[in-house]
Amino acid sequence: MSDQLSHVLQLARLLIESRYPDCDAALLAGSFVRGQATATSDLDLVVFYESVAASYRESFTFDRYPVEAFIHSSSTILAFFQQDRKRGRPSMQRMVAEGLVVRDHPLLVPLKTQAETELLTGPPVLSFTEMDRARYFLTDLLDDFIGVTDRTEGLGIAARLLELATDFRLRASGHWTGQGKWLIRSLAIVDPVEAKRLVDAFEAFFRFDEKQPVIDLVEQWLIEHGGRYFDGFSLGK
Repeated sequence: MSDQLSHVLQLARLLIESRYPDCDAALLAGSFVRGQATATSDLDLVVFYESVAASYRESFTFDRYPVEAFIHSSSTILAFFQQDRKRGRPSMQRMVAEGLVVRDHPLLVPLKTQAETELLTGPPVLSFTEMDRARYFLTDLLDDFIGVTDRTEGLGIAARLLELATDFRLRASGHWTGQGKWLIRSLAIVDPVEAKRLVDAFEAFFRFDEKQPVIDLVEQWLIEHGGRYFDGFSLGK
C-alpha cells in the first residue's frame, strides 16, 4: 500500500469516527484506491446504516479533502445495483467491489461478492428494440457530423458523437459502459487498440478539423452491429 493511500485510509477512519460514529460499515472507494488520484480527486465513501429507510448522498470537505459520501443500507444499495445494471454503468458495483474496509461488518461480505459477480457477468444484453434505437440515434448524429460546416456547431456534435459512439460500441458488444472519465476508460479495458483509435480519430477532428477518421470509425462500429439505420425507424408509434 502506498504512503498516499495509507494516509487517505487513516483519514477516512477519522472521518467515519467524527461524522458517522454510529454507522454499521463503511468503505473507501474511488481514484485513491485505484491509484489514479489527481490533485482534485475526492474521497468516495460508501457508508452503511441498516436503519436508513432511503439512500442519500452528501458532499463536504474534511481536512481539506472534498468528500462524496453515499449513505445506504444493505437493502437500498441493491436497488442501485439493479439500476446500474440496467443502464450498463456499474458505478456502485465498482465502489463496493474495490472499496477498502474502513469499518467492518458481516453485511459487507455478501455485498462485495455480489458486486464482483455482477462486474464479471457484465450488463444485460441489448434487446433488438434497444439495438435498433441505438443504431438509429447514432446514424442520425453521424449524419449531422458529416454534414455540418460550421466549426462551432461541429465541436458540439463531435462531443456528443464521441459519447454516443463509445457507449454504442461497448453496450452493443456486451460490455459495461461509463460516463465522463469512465467512458473511454471502459473501452480501454476491453479493447485498448480501439480506444486509441477512438482518441486519435477525435484528436484529428478537434485539432485539425479532419472528419474522415471519425466517420470511418463510427461507420465501422455500426457495420459490426447491423449497419446504419434510418429508413423504417419509429418511436412511440
